[in-house]
Amino acid sequence: MSETIITKDTTNALVALGLKISNPIHYQLTPAELTAQTLARKEGVLNDTGALIIKTGEFTGRSPKDKFTVKDDTTANTVHWNDFNIPIEAKYFDNMYNKLMSHLSSKEIWVRDCYACADPSYRLNIRVINENPWSNLFAYNMFLRPVEKELENFSADWHIIQAPSFKADPATDGTRQHNFAMVSFSRKTILIGGTGYTGEMKKGIFTILNYLLPHEKNVLSMHCSANMGKEGDTAIFFGLSGTGKTTLSADPNRSLIGDDEHGWTNDSVFNFEGGCYAKTIDLSEEKEPEIYHAIKPGALVENITFIEGTNKIDFSSKEITENTRVSYPLSYISNALEPSIGKTPKNIFFLTADAYGILPPISKLSAGQAMYQFISGYTAKVAGTEAGVTEPKATFSACFGAPFLPLHPGQYAEMLGKKMKEHNVNVWMINTGWSGGPYGIGSRMKLPYTRAMITAALEGKLDQVTYEAHPIFGMLIPTECPNVPSDILNPRNTWSNKENYDSKAKDLAKQFIKNFEKYAAGVNEETLAAAPKV
Repeated sequence: MSETIITKDTTNALVALGLKISNPIHYQLTPAELTAQTLARKEGVLNDTGALIIKTGEFTGRSPKDKFTVKDDTTANTVHWNDFNIPIEAKYFDNMYNKLMSHLSSKEIWVRDCYACADPSYRLNIRVINENPWSNLFAYNMFLRPVEKELENFSADWHIIQAPSFKADPATDGTRQHNFAMVSFSRKTILIGGTGYTGEMKKGIFTILNYLLPHEKNVLSMHCSANMGKEGDTAIFFGLSGTGKTTLSADPNRSLIGDDEHGWTNDSVFNFEGGCYAKTIDLSEEKEPEIYHAIKPGALVENITFIEGTNKIDFSSKEITENTRVSYPLSYISNALEPSIGKTPKNIFFLTADAYGILPPISKLSAGQAMYQFISGYTAKVAGTEAGVTEPKATFSACFGAPFLPLHPGQYAEMLGKKMKEHNVNVWMINTGWSGGPYGIGSRMKLPYTRAMITAALEGKLDQVTYEAHPIFGMLIPTECPNVPSDILNPRNTWSNKENYDSKAKDLAKQFIKNFEKYAAGVNEETLAAAPKV
């Protein structure tokens, strides 16, 4: 195989980490080489389009309760300690590090030098060390790829050390169970063990960028997708799972900057990543053609099953997990921007799938409302698939990405409000959920209407229309919108029983207020004043 020859400096750097080099080190392999090795080791198979299909084992998703941050002089007073930022003492990290190095010293390893942040001013060099080739393929797909010349003097700012077969001992290692992800900001290292779920690597780097960029660089880090129009106007889309973030940001008339993680500087928006990690459950060529056609050689597909008797993916199957995914380089998307850097945004969209049918299909937010809604990070899902369970359930995730935020959500929200005012950015809330009543009574907002509303906002066609304020939530509702029936714009009008709407709207407002209590001490007065009025 024609793998890149590892230099003496890189080998010495690995030894300095504590690795004893007794087995082959595979450095900077190509996707074709990594795929061939995975097949030879019988750790994966190919589907009918040539993509590599693997199973991640026991864990098919992240394990937020097993992600730890070292609490030391660097982090003690800066990290917002909570259910997602779980502290662990440095002694446990140090001990785990030594055990992991001993474990990897007896194995073949795969090493990849890569980086995060498309804007060179914020570039973060990463060295990834894996114990299997398909995990290394994930790192190739998801992080940015240095050119050959950049590898000559590559120096890692951070390390990811990942060993799915290594299991922690909770009795001595300070963990909850045998799997773990540990972050040390002092040692600039992420340790991952006991889980083969590749997304732990991606979200580990996202977590550290959510600390470093706002805290040290005055850059707002965001869990969002972003695209850019032909005139250079950037739009940002925030939204939790199921709200339409990927679908609505994939616009054939606009270039994709990225689908998940971005930074907002004084004059640009840039992608953190070099690839996409898309859900494949119920994927179809008709609904998501770009993702569908990205499943080809070099792509890594996780935890799917085949249609019986074939090697064609059964995209409807949840046999292993509902969280089936594919990773691929951004270049697999035909309209991806290269490099993935856009201008200052003109429009920001907060997407929610409100299964209660309360929020307007489109509304405009003031700076205070934007900060409040950003911290709330609201959507409402249908509560489950069990027979008879049809009541919606409110979901709140601060800044639309609570598990990855080391700082207090108020800090990110204040940066958003400041940038929004400085650059005169419009912030819109888009309800892709229900209209005319809650789930079970009303109907889901039609996708063509949602697309028409977003297009109207992007093209400035809502600048001159009249607005009315929502009596409880306060956001401004346009009274007309091109290519959208006016009678669906105010949600109260779509309910047959208006008093029932008012009552349910107050109930939802109370859920917002209750959720916000835990953040109130860390936010400004303008944000607090934007709470719903009950």
